[in-house]
Amino acid sequence: MTSSSPISPGISWYDETAGERPEYPSLDGDRRADVVIVGGGFTGLSAAAHLAKTGVDVALVEAHRVGDGASGRNGGQLGTGQRAWAEELEAELGFTRAKALFDLAEEAKAHLLDFAAVNHIDIDYLPGQMSVAHKKRHVKSYEAHAAIMRERFGYEHITFMDAGETAERLGSPVYFGGVRDTGTGHIHPMKLAIGTARVATGAGAHLFEKTRATGISSAGGKVRVTTEEGTITADKALIAVNAYGGNLEPVSAAHVMPIGSFIGATVPLGQDSPVLPGFEAVDDSRFVVRYFRRLKDGRFLFGGREIYSTAEPAGIKNAIRRQIAEIYPALKDIEITHAWGGYVGITMPRRPFVREVMPNVISAGGYSGHGVMLSNFTGKLYAEMVAGNRDRLKLLEELKIPPFPGGKALRAPLLFLALNWYALRDRI
Repeated sequence: MTSSSPISPGISWYDETAGERPEYPSLDGDRRADVVIVGGGFTGLSAAAHLAKTGVDVALVEAHRVGDGASGRNGGQLGTGQRAWAEELEAELGFTRAKALFDLAEEAKAHLLDFAAVNHIDIDYLPGQMSVAHKKRHVKSYEAHAAIMRERFGYEHITFMDAGETAERLGSPVYFGGVRDTGTGHIHPMKLAIGTARVATGAGAHLFEKTRATGISSAGGKVRVTTEEGTITADKALIAVNAYGGNLEPVSAAHVMPIGSFIGATVPLGQDSPVLPGFEAVDDSRFVVRYFRRLKDGRFLFGGREIYSTAEPAGIKNAIRRQIAEIYPALKDIEITHAWGGYVGITMPRRPFVREVMPNVISAGGYSGHGVMLSNFTGKLYAEMVAGNRDRLKLLEELKIPPFPGGKALRAPLLFLALNWYALRDRI
């Protein structure tokens, strides 16, 4: 993470419950490495762990502390497939590529859970996720989606829910139907970030916190990452800053934009609460998605207030409480013990941005709210590429990701206008 002021006020529930969080030193002088990684989130940490396990000398720099960006502050939902539904990808890319991308995401899901189990990382996994329609006109597409996933993509875990079943499983009648996915779930993301960092350092990776990358260049077959504490020279580099790149590298900045997402956690609701009695996660059909879930201790975690700039909004708790009350009126006065925010990286088509932005330098990000499993797996795929197998990473590299319009000066204002237009449409 490289942006100078990316973190909004508020200590997250994740921070307080993650357990021991090791600190890593700052870079102290120049050094050499086989691979240098900029960014201590899921992508960078996963890449560092997998590279180090194969004997690669890897150095990672993080402007703050590992996990301080979106990786340690997100909604914790894994999801299934890519950000877009598989049938939407098929309509654009054809069945073969859509199926390959879906299979890649399924492997990413399995890899995340296996990685945590093998390395004894307790990620507080809870099974189940529901995607629900906030408008009646969306219900038919959810019903069709469940059938398509089963019949064309061989995924048997998604079933359609009518309005009655949706109300029973959510404990709220405000949604009109949806799908239930028993093949995925939700996690404690900060525990995963901390655990992955431990795996990386245990395998020999060198992690440097509070070391902001100030520049990156590639010339003469070498890559140089400069910081105020020293320069790292390497054969290859991975830029894994996602929404926090600032102006570090212009190609990434043109294709990956930050949007703010804000989350609150309540006091425990009690085991007899009608709210999400199955402790499943939920996301809805709004463009400005509302996402919520029950945590292992019974708390209710809710995210849904987004901004489309790097300004920090006031009154996070009150705004979140109002949105909770729209779905669960009985919780209109619920105590919110923690409220926090951060920034996620999005792309124009809401698909990952993976590209060689200069010789021997690959940038990866723009997971568009679907990054918990995709970012971790992209780090693994990068390590595969360094080892000589680029085939699977190429599935992501070949995705067509246009830059945001407007150039450097107008890009953020145009995004603000466009996405707020979509947010208005959510209410129509």
